[in-house]
Amino acid sequence: MTMETPICDFVRQYAQNEPLRLHMPGHKGKGFLGAERLDITEINGADVLYHAGGIIKRSEENAASLFGTARTLYSAEGSSLAIRAMLYLTMLYGKTVGRRPLIAAGRNAHKSFMTATALLDLDVVWLHAQERESLLTCQITGKELEQALRQMEEKPLAVYLTSPDYLGNMADIRRLARVCHGYGALLLVDNAHGAYLNFLPESCHPIFLGADACCDSAHKTLPVLTGGAYLHISPDAPKLFSRQAESAMSLFTSTSPSYLILQSLDGANQYLAEGYQERLADFAAHVSALKECLRQKGYLLAGDEPLKLTLMPKAYGYRGTELAELLREKGIVCEFADPDYLVMMLTPEIGREGLERLERALRDVERRDAIMEKAPPLPTPKRVLSIREALLSPSEELEASKCAGRILADANVSCPPAVPILVCGERVDEKAIACFAYYGIEKCRVVAKNR
Repeated sequence: MTMETPICDFVRQYAQNEPLRLHMPGHKGKGFLGAERLDITEINGADVLYHAGGIIKRSEENAASLFGTARTLYSAEGSSLAIRAMLYLTMLYGKTVGRRPLIAAGRNAHKSFMTATALLDLDVVWLHAQERESLLTCQITGKELEQALRQMEEKPLAVYLTSPDYLGNMADIRRLARVCHGYGALLLVDNAHGAYLNFLPESCHPIFLGADACCDSAHKTLPVLTGGAYLHISPDAPKLFSRQAESAMSLFTSTSPSYLILQSLDGANQYLAEGYQERLADFAAHVSALKECLRQKGYLLAGDEPLKLTLMPKAYGYRGTELAELLREKGIVCEFADPDYLVMMLTPEIGREGLERLERALRDVERRDAIMEKAPPLPTPKRVLSIREALLSPSEELEASKCAGRILADANVSCPPAVPILVCGERVDEKAIACFAYYGIEKCRVVAKNR
């Protein structure tokens, strides 16, 4: 299958013509990075992101055809932008059907979900999995979701879930979608880590499995520049979603999109259309073999996402941070590490040679006695203020150990993993303080007492 790359073609031709650039950006196509000649703004012929009618529209239509969506829109600001737009569209949909924008969300939602709900003044009811050993995962089953929705006096307008989660756990989206739709709720999925899932031999992409909308961070698992992402809208989603998707994205985005990122997304269409499925299937098989080899060596693995390798190295005698440092000394840099987990994101771009190098490095690590220390129990959150009220209140920064009884004003967590221990508006308790200490969080921003 061949596919055009209209954005790339336009920019390359423009650069080759060597015009006198009396427009932004200020580097005028020259500079010290080497990419400046391909970095342009929305000049005549370059189309306008979120008012697209030319090359961007054609490129987005190409992406939609690859992912099987009603619409796919580009983001040059990651999945965070797509998440805000999804929630805004959900709010608008609620107004058309006379329903309050109540969102039921898995507790391991990304920080950008919190800020979006604050900006939009959405009400959130948290969904908790029966088994949750890490703040990074919340594996809600179809049975658990149905039970939760049945017990809610007010049914949510939408359910918001993260799959795959940061550790590589994948939800049963097909069943969860059926449950949501049975209760009149939309299913929104943070699929930031799963853009490639549509191209497996059997698609596991949320849109294919029944989600109404989802975000994909193309830059996480596809060969796309950092910041490149998609907002996908299902053919079965409310028609309003497709009609107002551009205005939803434009409400939260910069008016100066990166054309380097847009070219990267455009070029990815051709990459995906021309042999990617075969390359992915071959690479995924080698990753599966690597995982089995590591299990036989004695490593304990978490998650079932095909291209994510998540180790639980305490069983091998190491904390995640410690094993990450050993690998870094061998020139292998991992995605994320905390005391309990080591996360590595694999794509065909590292090749079999990269997998073999990783295998050798991990096999060379001497096994030690298992570390029996467990992470402290997660806090029992008690909401005092709404997310919006807490986040928009005057606040002060304190030592985390001195925050007992105070109300959290900001989700003080870095990215990665950007999954907060407590949510804005919840009261800090001793369990939360123990978690802050365990995960190395030294400061907290809490609502000022004289607000």
